Amino acid sequence: MFVRTYAGAISGIDAVAVSVEVDITGGGLGMYLVGLPDNAVKESEQRIRAAFGNSGERMSGRKVVVNLAPADLRKEGSGFDLPIAVGILAAMERVAAGAVADTMFVGELSLDGSLKPVRGVLPLAIRARDAGLRRIVLPADNAAEAAVVEGVEVLGAESLREVIDCLNGVTEIAPARPAAGEDAAFPGTCYGEDFADVKGQGHAKRALEIAAAGGHNVILVGSPGSGKTMLTRRLPTILPPLTPEEALETTKIHSVAGKIAAAGGLMTRRPFRAPHHLTSQVALIGGGQSPSPGEVSLAHNGVLFLDELPEFGRSVLEVLRQPLEERRVVVSRARYSVEYPANFILVAAMNPCPCGYYNHPARECVCSPGTVHRYMGRISGPLMDRIDLHVEVTPVAPAELAAAAPGEPSAAIRERVVRARGMQAERFRNLPGVHTNAMMNSAMLAEYCRLDTASAALLERAMERLALSARAYDRIRRVARTIADLAGRGRIGASDVAEAINYRSLDRGGWGQ
Repeated sequence: MFVRTYAGAISGIDAVAVSVEVDITGGGLGMYLVGLPDNAVKESEQRIRAAFGNSGERMSGRKVVVNLAPADLRKEGSGFDLPIAVGILAAMERVAAGAVADTMFVGELSLDGSLKPVRGVLPLAIRARDAGLRRIVLPADNAAEAAVVEGVEVLGAESLREVIDCLNGVTEIAPARPAAGEDAAFPGTCYGEDFADVKGQGHAKRALEIAAAGGHNVILVGSPGSGKTMLTRRLPTILPPLTPEEALETTKIHSVAGKIAAAGGLMTRRPFRAPHHLTSQVALIGGGQSPSPGEVSLAHNGVLFLDELPEFGRSVLEVLRQPLEERRVVVSRARYSVEYPANFILVAAMNPCPCGYYNHPARECVCSPGTVHRYMGRISGPLMDRIDLHVEVTPVAPAELAAAAPGEPSAAIRERVVRARGMQAERFRNLPGVHTNAMMNSAMLAEYCRLDTASAALLERAMERLALSARAYDRIRRVARTIADLAGRGRIGASDVAEAINYRSLDRGGWGQ
């Protein structure tokens, strides 16, 4: 008997519908899997046989052929166990074939017949809905994650036995409901950290406000203990809340990576990723034998923090060029090619020199000028050009720390950032895929970042004096546009350009002199 059930395969952060075709014939014995399955899928036969035996079922004594279509798409992971098992049961007439006709099945079978969670169920649920299927049956541990998708019924089962009884009408499985967000009234705005805790550092806080408003990349240079990490960890507290579209896309990425919390539901906070400096290229950019999103994609719509930037491998840092420029990652290997979104704010932190005390107001640097240049030279010019704001973080004196009043709270800063983002949303409303000033291309710069005579002359003099590149010229204009947005001005003024130029003053050519 021939039966067709439905499953899904992950490609990038999206899912592709897969037809699981099962045919039981009279000749031969055993189960034959075709349709480009990987080793994990091929091993499903042994798991299915054991699960059948421990669920009160028996494998067919005839030849079972299972085809996973389309045959040219590589099938990976253990999530095909359940659809294959249900297809075999339907072909054996142990389950009504009509009961599986409009259902997608996802799940890994344990040897005792229980269902184990798998990654990527959110894009699979979206695919099931878009394919016109009525429901999706998956492990109970994945149900809350998939339930955020509207338009498809999500059934979470504990075991194969429970799935069989549900399909045969013996029992019912209550549809899953999406988990309530932790801060449903004000999603993504409640944090344990606040900019009010930061005393002094007005210049650095202003730079981070500009970065949050326009989506600009930042590098913080300062001696140990100056507050670089403390400032960066508070950046998410001033970012606008995730929009529903951003929340869904961000959650999809984390779902594919298998990093969704057990409670499930949409992510309410912008991601903050801080990989160690020993992180490999694959871990940072994504890919691997079984492709998975890297840190740059896990930071999508959020912040990627690279502390001790010069300690990262040169080759690791250079792979950041494409995502910083194109805001996506394309990973191509011999067997696959996937694309992951990577629209994040890069915040890098580093010491000014090997000893850490170059330009320190109280401690003497023991590094020679050549040593300082070599240390800064670990970061290539093309990578530095892609960082909009260069900020020197100076340690706050103990007397100032004791006397300083609490700083401005994150909520007040976030209000200004949200207003500036609102101006950008209106500006780019007819430009799909463009949300912030940092995403403007050359044509948009010419239209939205026009400079008057005084501003243009000021920028030209700065370009000559600092020997900046053409890319830096464009980035100064983008930053100036954001500064004007924060002030609520429609036109860029000379003061906006001057402040933007000030954030290029840490160009590495001036260090050590």
